[in-house]
Amino acid sequence: MSATTSDSVPEDLKTLFDPKTCTRKGLCPVTEIRKQGEDPLESHSLYFEVHGSGPERIVFIMGLNSTSFAWAPQVEHFGRLPEYSVLVFDNRGVGNSGVPKGPYSTSQMAQDAIVLLDYIGWKEERSIHVVGISLGGMISQELATRVPERIVSLTLAVTTPGGWRPFANLPTWKGVSGLTRATFITDPAKKIPIVLEMVYPVGWLDQVAEDDPLGRTNRELQTEAYADRMLVTRPQSFIGAFSQMLAGMTHQVLPDRLQFISKSIPKVLIVTGDQDNLVDTRHSEKLKECMPEAEFVRFEGTGHGIHAQQRKKFNALLERVFKEGREKVRGGQ
Repeated sequence: MSATTSDSVPEDLKTLFDPKTCTRKGLCPVTEIRKQGEDPLESHSLYFEVHGSGPERIVFIMGLNSTSFAWAPQVEHFGRLPEYSVLVFDNRGVGNSGVPKGPYSTSQMAQDAIVLLDYIGWKEERSIHVVGISLGGMISQELATRVPERIVSLTLAVTTPGGWRPFANLPTWKGVSGLTRATFITDPAKKIPIVLEMVYPVGWLDQVAEDDPLGRTNRELQTEAYADRMLVTRPQSFIGAFSQMLAGMTHQVLPDRLQFISKSIPKVLIVTGDQDNLVDTRHSEKLKECMPEAEFVRFEGTGHGIHAQQRKKFNALLERVFKEGREKVRGGQ
């Protein structure tokens, strides 16, 4: 593995990822590259890390009010495989990235991602696999309408096209309640249980975790993981949290754009759970209805945190999708 290249990372910005797999990390100066006006509050950078040095490049885009460290099950897996390079980053308004004044939009956040891709040199045609979860899936839709020629495969996990019925982007009442309380509570001991029961099925949380040598429950392991993330990440500001929520609430990609994405990208996957408190399965079904070429997968007994709850199945599914996308490119599609 090559040595890590650092792009002006302040010493106080810590990471949870394995430094042995990290090949680059830094702060991408988004607004130095793409000017957004004279207001200094608009200036921001994106914190990013690249793991692995393989030819197949994966871009993971995280969801609402969560940092890139939430992709740990994927970075640990793909970052150690020789065929992959993995890019993760904190969206504007969360983690180690900047917090420009809101409100935000998913189109703005997609433009941020394009600036970051250009900054690290991932510009070639059919060179990236994009995986977006929840709000990250909404951002990925906007990204895919802007640079479809760069994308080999697109995975839209537990997400929505938005706006297809009144109040379409609102979560369930349990989700609304959980988001509201989690936004205003800062004490980890009180915040983490709310978040866990919002993103995972209670029955799964109380099960003994698979492969855990100490016999701990999924709730215990996820509590530890969330606590670790909160310890090494800057507390999210109200402006950042609220502005990201507005981006999700106002997101809308109409059927004609979804059809364009479906036809323009060699492999598209729509994946969801069946016990999601934040983004109902019907949103994924709507995506599939508008994207006939896409593959649709639903995991049973699975909540919003699909990438962590079903990490082995999810990672295996991604590996297959990446390979099928690359095969289609080689076949001339």
